[in-house]
Amino acid sequence: MKLARAIHFDESDTQVFHQPARTGEWAISGGFEFSNWGESDLTGKARQAFANGWLGIETFGRVTFVAVTRIEPAELDQIADNLARHFVEIYGAPTHEQALAVAQDELSHMRDLCEDQDANTLIAVQRELTEAGVKESFRTIKPADAELELLAVHGDIDA
Repeated sequence: MKLARAIHFDESDTQVFHQPARTGEWAISGGFEFSNWGESDLTGKARQAFANGWLGIETFGRVTFVAVTRIEPAELDQIADNLARHFVEIYGAPTHEQALAVAQDELSHMRDLCEDQDANTLIAVQRELTEAGVKESFRTIKPADAELELLAVHGDIDA
């Protein structure tokens, strides 16, 4: 099973997002955050988050790129629970159980996006407002196409 982690190549995310995601935290698209936005909401750092920010599931900050890696079922359960709590606390979901079902759907979408990708494949998201709502598109950069120093490192570097 695969998911994606936030990855930074430089300090730019700390300057373009209100709150940057932490390097290495699990991430999802997070497009739900913009479901009721209009053109007037798309200014400054909020516009940058809308245009191409992934949502970190620990800090709920944003990041420009994510890298595909394996996830263990227990980790997936933990982040689903964390995301469900976020839905209750921030978005007013009526119960944790209802929020958990939505969180699992969000994670399933991200798993589907990552599943056929090689480890360390980079993914970028791009959003636009349409008459039908928020439209997301995704671009992948395969590890062989990226420079060596751009690849994500997963695991124990002392091993």
